[in-house]
Amino acid sequence: MSDIRSALSEVISKLKQERDELKLQMHLASMDAKDEYDRISDKVDQLTAQYEPMTDAVEDAADNVFSALGLAADELKIGYQRVRKAISEQR
Repeated sequence: MSDIRSALSEVISKLKQERDELKLQMHLASMDAKDEYDRISDKVDQLTAQYEPMTDAVEDAADNVFSALGLAADELKIGYQRVRKAISEQR
């Protein structure tokens, strides 16, 4: 999960960097290139706006899953202890 988050973050970071570099060169660009730049720049902003809240939600969900697994493991451990105790009492 962390690898996916890291990869997405890296892609978005590279897109932002490329956007910023192209912006510096826009004074040399034709009007068509500027229009294309504006369209793509808006899409980078939209992608970022969608990505950032998703990362928090994914992280929260992962935390909840790990917490639930921890509780289940604790319950199993206690159950095994009860079984061992019952076996030892029968001897």
